[in-house]
Amino acid sequence: MKRMILLALGLVPTAVWAQSSNFTLNAKVGQDKAPAKAYLIYRLAGTMVTDSAMVDNGAFKFTGTVTDPIRAQLVLDHKGVGLEKLGRDADVAVVYLEKGDIGLAAKDSVKNAVFTGSKLNDENTAYKALTMAPDKDIAMLNAEYLAAPDDKKADQDFKDGLQARYNKIIDTKHILQQQFIKQYPDSYISLVVLMELSGHDIDVATVEPVYKSLTASVRNTAAGLEFAKAIEAVRATSIGAMAPVFTQNDVNDKPVSLTDFRGKYVLVDFWASWCGPCRGENPNVVKAYNQYKNKNFTVLGVSLDRPGKKDDWLAAIKADGLAWTQVSDLKFWDNDVAKLYGITSIPQNYLLDPTGKIIGKNLRGDELNKKLATLFN
Repeated sequence: MKRMILLALGLVPTAVWAQSSNFTLNAKVGQDKAPAKAYLIYRLAGTMVTDSAMVDNGAFKFTGTVTDPIRAQLVLDHKGVGLEKLGRDADVAVVYLEKGDIGLAAKDSVKNAVFTGSKLNDENTAYKALTMAPDKDIAMLNAEYLAAPDDKKADQDFKDGLQARYNKIIDTKHILQQQFIKQYPDSYISLVVLMELSGHDIDVATVEPVYKSLTASVRNTAAGLEFAKAIEAVRATSIGAMAPVFTQNDVNDKPVSLTDFRGKYVLVDFWASWCGPCRGENPNVVKAYNQYKNKNFTVLGVSLDRPGKKDDWLAAIKADGLAWTQVSDLKFWDNDVAKLYGITSIPQNYLLDPTGKIIGKNLRGDELNKKLATLFN
């Protein structure tokens, strides 16, 4: 599935090895002295960790314990202004934390760092070198869009032209990513690359054989096992499959089961009050609901709102005019139904027939209306 340009970047999900391991990161970057400061940012056991170290003549050190390879961001604050003030031009590098001693050296910037003593970082360096050209082309394409005047950004021909160029670039990158995975089946980096390559809408027929080509040691990391679950979740929620049954509490804390909707066409709609694209899509769902609610159609909303944010959830329901049944366990991305359905991005939805069979998925805007029109008109 093609991905649009200007995607928000985020940390790749981390994983957990079978045993805890100590790591040491020794770095030497230029000649900076106090108040220069370095930061190491990563997610550990579901919690964001921000470690810091003072810089002495360009040298700094981090130690810790990891229970899997972890993708971290290393930030060097050359002037000691504080992490929150660095902005987009911050000096940042990706480093994979793993058992043992990791060396890092650069003349003036961690962006240009060379790693030593770390097989995982060597493999990541090889991957970045392989995909450097398409990544550079994508960055230039984004820069071209951002530099365009507002009237040009709104021009459909301009946007279509950029999208066509992006698609061509990303196709090239996908070929290179597949080459890397084939060359490095025993690398955790290959698992990370495969997860990126698969996107949010996993094509099981294409992805599963590649996943199985990875060595057992990679597949048996926690990230590998979680990805296997994601593949199975997609298989279980493919068109033609019976939708997994669930029960979750509604806005009045009363349990609602998916089976309560048998006999009707139902759109299971995953969203959240904090999700901008979801709120933007809600008017389309409201329109569809109002048009077909008297023709054996309804919607069941599943919210991924955060713990303690029930008021935000209820306020969004009222503000957006969502008149259908809503459920949530207020566990954010740990929502039990979202995990059952393998949801990794929202908005997402599944259209079920009166027997509970999935007959459509990820239907947005006109696509939802077109699908419903084939059923009811």
